[in-house]
Amino acid sequence: MARTPHDTGLGNAGETQQRGGEVLTSNHGIPFSDNQNSLRVGDRGPTLLEDFLLREKIFHFDHERIPERIVHARGSAAHGVFTCTDPIPDLTRAALFAEKGKETPVFVRFSTVAGGAGSVDTPRDVRGFAVKFYTEEGNWDLVGNNIPVFFIQDAIKFPDLVHSVKMEADRAYPQAATAHDTFWDFVSLMPETLHTVIWAMSDRAIPRSYRMMQGFGVHTFKLVNAAGEERFVKFHWRPVLGLQSLVWDESAKLQGADNDYHRRDLYEAIAAGDFPQWELGVQVFDQALADGLPYDVLDATKIIPEEVVPLRVIGRLTLNRNPDNFFAETEQAAFLPSNIVPGVDFTDDPLLQGRLFSYLDTQKSRLGTTNFHQIPVNAPKCPFANMMRDGMMQTHIPKGRANYEPNSLDMAGEDPGPRASVTGFITAPQAVQGEKLRQRAESFGDHYSQPRLFWRSQTANEQAHIASAFVFELSKVTLPHVRIRLVSHLRNIEEELAQRVATGLGIDLPEAAPPFRPPVDLPPSDALSIQKNWQETLKGRKVGLLFAEGSDKAAIDGLIAAIEAEGGTVFTIAPKVGPLQLKGGTMQADGQLAGSPSVLFDAVGMILMPEQAEKLARDSAAIGFVMDAFAHLKAIGHCKGSQVILDRAGIAPDEGVGPYDGLPAMAKRRYWAREATLRDLA
Repeated sequence: MARTPHDTGLGNAGETQQRGGEVLTSNHGIPFSDNQNSLRVGDRGPTLLEDFLLREKIFHFDHERIPERIVHARGSAAHGVFTCTDPIPDLTRAALFAEKGKETPVFVRFSTVAGGAGSVDTPRDVRGFAVKFYTEEGNWDLVGNNIPVFFIQDAIKFPDLVHSVKMEADRAYPQAATAHDTFWDFVSLMPETLHTVIWAMSDRAIPRSYRMMQGFGVHTFKLVNAAGEERFVKFHWRPVLGLQSLVWDESAKLQGADNDYHRRDLYEAIAAGDFPQWELGVQVFDQALADGLPYDVLDATKIIPEEVVPLRVIGRLTLNRNPDNFFAETEQAAFLPSNIVPGVDFTDDPLLQGRLFSYLDTQKSRLGTTNFHQIPVNAPKCPFANMMRDGMMQTHIPKGRANYEPNSLDMAGEDPGPRASVTGFITAPQAVQGEKLRQRAESFGDHYSQPRLFWRSQTANEQAHIASAFVFELSKVTLPHVRIRLVSHLRNIEEELAQRVATGLGIDLPEAAPPFRPPVDLPPSDALSIQKNWQETLKGRKVGLLFAEGSDKAAIDGLIAAIEAEGGTVFTIAPKVGPLQLKGGTMQADGQLAGSPSVLFDAVGMILMPEQAEKLARDSAAIGFVMDAFAHLKAIGHCKGSQVILDRAGIAPDEGVGPYDGLPAMAKRRYWAREATLRDLA
């Protein structure tokens, strides 16, 4: 049956067609009856390995690119330690959560999703947040993102999603961008994507730093205790430095100023001993609560607000060592959702079920061998033993005659022994019944209520950013029917949002798309807003300080000391790197003005003598330095002599523009109210 523009894909029957009328088939010519849903037991049951169409589609997709990752290709990583701060043995028998103070080594990789390895750090994009715990019971990989939901509900759609967001097939551009026809065509035909899309249109998709973004496990997992009792769980990483984002113009300009901005920030912070930290929080709930929710906890496009299930902080992640070799560690790191430890288990989330197959398979393409687990960054730090042998790049030398079990030759494999009986992984028992079918549960059919929840949880300024992002992205779409169809979906999320986007695009408001299930109003959640949770601090923040020949060295030293006392860092900038003669001594700048634009900093200051300020007021680099800082809602601290630069740039004093001695306090904030005077937002 041909897919209609507003079809949710729930329970399609008959032959599936693509645009142009051709019936979709497997690589071997077998026609698809349903390209939207994996084969599962019952509409909410586990996905079956029997699903040869899912396996072929994912198999082909996993091997499309070598050796670069197909997605999450551009990444940065670090070593560290996870410390349990609140043991939960009543909830799980996982050893890393058993004792207060227990430490577990980790390797963490952050990444963008859409761009290739040679793309930039700061596009509008979801960010990967993958943590490999080297536990005493084996490796556990918690492979998530900085957004708690995902675009699709079923793994069978993952190749289609990524094909749509990647460079267009006939022209190989744009790189690392969603603002093009194929992505928005896919989104407009798949309303289940809209929750993640509205997050991606928010400031969550342009983080200030990896150190200042959240991470999420995305899926609902299970915790299982020693008695075999199960609870559902969702995992959250909360940055100790607080959430902070860029503004869109700043993000775009950073791509030219420093395309390694996030990578450099992470590396330099660790090298300086300013170790990034996150708290691990869990939302734990039972089947009864899950049954009472108006959405399905197995649906990866849904969250459970913290007001419904509060977060319990159980540990702290600290990154304290940079990789010794980028390729050997960051590039060769292989994360698998199927790496799990006793006490944690999977649910029947159909997206998670497909990931359990896909990630293991893709490592063979990337790393060339089934022995990728022997690469040091991937190897467990606990003893391991099995009967798997040989294979390309085998680096171990197994001893003995027997390579099978049970055997009585080498006393290996005959008896599992006490360790295995006590700590071995046991899948939580689960009753399963239902027909084998390609169908999605009706409880997965509400695609609009949670995007509405997210929209209504934002500040007015954040809502303006979201609406403006939709306008920007859709303005790059050349197909009018795609823009119209997308706005028709926005009407089901929020009428105001749809109208603002339609006005920004200069189109009439279309009819609302017919929903599979009518949306409902959910209570707003303040936890979803960056601005409502802004942490006023200088810790982890960098201030750019402009000076020149003759500047007052004592004033510069005093300002640097005051900023560092608050936990911030200072990067000094001058027209020439120097050393320069100042009033009271000499000083060499960290950077040259033309190569150190204000987009690189969280706030800026100027300490200049009048004659130097007059000279710089005729330099476009100096004018741009303060104009961009003002436009990006940052604090500007200045001396009397540098007022001429502000005047030439047309900058009037406000809460965030004032004498330089007030900069340590001003620099802790962004000045969102300023934005309405600077640019038209949707």
